[in-house]
Amino acid sequence: METLLANCVEKNLNQFMFTNAIFLSERLFAQFPSEVNLQLLARCYLSNSQAYSAYYILKGSKTSQSRYLFALSCLNLDLLGEAEAALSPSEEYVEEVPGGAAGHYLLGLIYRYAGRKKSSIQQFKMALSFDPLCWEAYRELCSLGAAEEASTVFGNAASQLLQKTCVAQRIHCSERAFIDQLTNSDKASKDTSLWQTEHDPGENQQDLKTKQLGADILPVTDKKLNSSSHRNGWDTNTPSPVLPQVLDAPPPLLYKNMRRPTMEGLMSVHGESRNKFVSEEVSAEVPEESGRRRSARIAAKRKIPMLQSYGKDSHWLHLSPSESNCVPSLPSMIGKCRIQSSKEATTSGQSRSDSGSSVDNEENFNPSESSSDPFKVISGISGVLNLLKLLGDGHRHLLMYNCQEALLVYQKLSQKQYNTHWVLLQVGKAYFELQDYFKADSVFTLAHQMSPYALEGMDTYSTVLYHLKEEMRLGYLAKELISIDRLSPESWCALGNCHSLRKDHETALKMFQRAIQLNERFTYAHTLCGHEYAALEAFEDAERCYRRALSIDTRHYNAWYGLGMTYLHQEKYEFAQHQFQQALRINPRSSVIMCYSGIALHESKRNDEALKMMEKAIIADARNPLPKYYKANILISLGDYHKAKKVLEELKDCAPQESSVHGLLGKIYKELKLYEKAVLHFGIALDLNPPPSDAVKIKAYMEKLTLPNELEMEEDL
Repeated sequence: METLLANCVEKNLNQFMFTNAIFLSERLFAQFPSEVNLQLLARCYLSNSQAYSAYYILKGSKTSQSRYLFALSCLNLDLLGEAEAALSPSEEYVEEVPGGAAGHYLLGLIYRYAGRKKSSIQQFKMALSFDPLCWEAYRELCSLGAAEEASTVFGNAASQLLQKTCVAQRIHCSERAFIDQLTNSDKASKDTSLWQTEHDPGENQQDLKTKQLGADILPVTDKKLNSSSHRNGWDTNTPSPVLPQVLDAPPPLLYKNMRRPTMEGLMSVHGESRNKFVSEEVSAEVPEESGRRRSARIAAKRKIPMLQSYGKDSHWLHLSPSESNCVPSLPSMIGKCRIQSSKEATTSGQSRSDSGSSVDNEENFNPSESSSDPFKVISGISGVLNLLKLLGDGHRHLLMYNCQEALLVYQKLSQKQYNTHWVLLQVGKAYFELQDYFKADSVFTLAHQMSPYALEGMDTYSTVLYHLKEEMRLGYLAKELISIDRLSPESWCALGNCHSLRKDHETALKMFQRAIQLNERFTYAHTLCGHEYAALEAFEDAERCYRRALSIDTRHYNAWYGLGMTYLHQEKYEFAQHQFQQALRINPRSSVIMCYSGIALHESKRNDEALKMMEKAIIADARNPLPKYYKANILISLGDYHKAKKVLEELKDCAPQESSVHGLLGKIYKELKLYEKAVLHFGIALDLNPPPSDAVKIKAYMEKLTLPNELEMEEDL
């Protein structure tokens, strides 16, 4: 009963029938209370997003697997202190962090959310030392700006560790199979001697078969049946008599390579093994293992052919020739050879979990087959690590905002890997950071067309469309994302950007706040809220949102930039300069941040530093018109009109439709007393529909063109 319920729960978990799994698991734990069954029930709760239920049933558990699941529950409930206490080694928990690589990764997340950067970096590095394929740990290190080069992380040391792991698993599997084969041979010799000593030539064949098999069938008690059922992975409640026609031939070979699919995600690591070896639909009349082999030998001696089918489920009971002769691949070998046991399980739990180690393919065991497999293992490991080197280098360069280098790395990927949603998102983000919005748009569009169901990165895509002022496309994208998943923060960010583009800042703010409700740690949503508060001139609320974003991710340079802009509008120029410098430490190649940092320096009367900063911004991105415009402004304030005019003439060719450029040129020509040219550029500026405040200033300048400077000064006073 216990094994049957456990196998059904595992099957329900694998089939995402979580409510049914919870019901059966509760029945299982009520009937057979053990630590293993408690962990299974907790896994069911966590799979069904009931972290609070898993928290209460696991509270106080001391075993490593229970502590890991308890920490996972605490993290989902934002109980970071309890989660850390459950995972961290202490006087109460002398052993190491439970879960291996997954445990260290989980502890790293806890430290990161608690703002303990150094501790989180250490844990993520520990996770990679346990498992070089723990990509999420490397990604978190990149986000923290502490990742080593991918060639180091996924280099020779990682290859040797993976090879040792695979070899150890294969050796363990081979030893188990060889020991089982010797044990079975020893049983066979004993059975043969028993046959020879007890055989009476006067007995007929029917009596002989009855005598031989009856010893195994008739005296069997319920206890023996339960033990047999635990070994074979299925349960029978009452003994079933063997039918006479079954005695004439041995039972069929069971399909012995079946294994339970492993759970994906954090919950699957360091989990207890509950292998399901035989389908529940196989008849309960199949005898136990020893009886099956003895009957096979009797049939072989009497030249009786083996049965090839047994009822309607015969397709589960034997392998096709192509399946039995081929050498299994690395993932399948690892899956077949993984044998786990629980030291902390009770007797009832151990009887079920230990059954997984007794099932191997003894008949197909061939030690010579493993001699050629190491080459395949090494080749597979090398291929995986080479791929992770490229992906890791590209991701590290992107999060260090070396976007050109990241693009060059991603171009080295194969076509199959490049044309995937994740890689295309990285490429699109690289173009976005380079402010090449047209290329970013084309790449994001391709990624969305390839995987319209994937919502990751769609918040950035919506921002690209916002900068391109594609109101119709942005509205369509937002509507599409909401229809796919209303509980995704990316969907609500896209909708908020759509309203923001329409200057409906209050509605946009509500959309971004909805995104925060869905995921409080969604950093970009906090930053977008700050932008909307700033647009509404609610600078205190904007500052609060930016600081909340920085409390989640200190390397989110957009929030530092937002704080700087807030202080700039409040004319707190020293504070603004400090925030811009913080943003530049994270993203030192941003021309926009350099430009506004120069503006803050100029307003602080540090004109020489401001000019140098503007020069750096122009070099960083020659296509960005803002640094050139503000450089001309600084030169005008210094009285260097000729240099300012030269800069603006170049800018006019790049941005001929900018009213502010023509207005500034008119001001320069006025100071140079070239009134005709001044009137010409003031008129062009007015024709380009400038903002109302700029239009008032331009008209005032035009009225003063014919007045002497002394009268202008008097009027200004």
